[in-house]
Amino acid sequence: MSTLVWISGASAGIGAALAAAVPFPGARVVDISRGGGTAEHFRADLSEPADWSRVADHFAAELAAYAGERVIFIHNAGTVTPIGPAAGADPAAYARAVLLNSAAPQVLGAAFLRASAHLSCERHLIMLSSGAAKTAYAGWSSYNAGKAAVEHWVRTVGQEQPADGCRVISVAPGVVDTAMQSAIRATDETDFPSVARFHDLKRSGALTTPEAAAAGIWSLVGRDLANGSTVDLRDL
Repeated sequence: MSTLVWISGASAGIGAALAAAVPFPGARVVDISRGGGTAEHFRADLSEPADWSRVADHFAAELAAYAGERVIFIHNAGTVTPIGPAAGADPAAYARAVLLNSAAPQVLGAAFLRASAHLSCERHLIMLSSGAAKTAYAGWSSYNAGKAAVEHWVRTVGQEQPADGCRVISVAPGVVDTAMQSAIRATDETDFPSVARFHDLKRSGALTTPEAAAAGIWSLVGRDLANGSTVDLRDL
């Protein structure tokens, strides 16, 4: 086994497509999620801080004596819900969204960097972002802020890496036809004023498939990108 891949949220959508399309023959693929999607599953609720420590310990244990060619962690897990004005959101649901979208990527990313720091093999940390990192959509406050946090974390941590360190990048895959998009389109305009745009994208066939998004994300592993790059697949 020359490649070890972790993908958070690989039970559905882009994460499942990423797990199904790993371009390294014989790779070991581990899904970190609540539900489980790949043959190997590490069960964790990434909106729960207690589970972050379990994931960190898992990284450390698996990489302590790792002797393969490359290790990859793709952090894909996130949520757009609850959708609506921040002041009107259910407090518990909103807190879980903030933890999942903003805190978990930073904590888990740092844990992967620590666990892999002693390795001399190829190392990649890829964070899933969104156009919402740069465009403020009313009703998406926790999601917008979380993706913006991911991108700035990547820029910063990318600068911290030595020449032979882990390559840290983020990627916005575009608007992808997943269950998240269905939830967005089901939202009332009073909670999400931009909902009509997403109906138009669906009707016009402008949505990317999860498989196409996964192929684009995997292509970044072989590209000559500066450490700390924040990439939008639609710009490539």
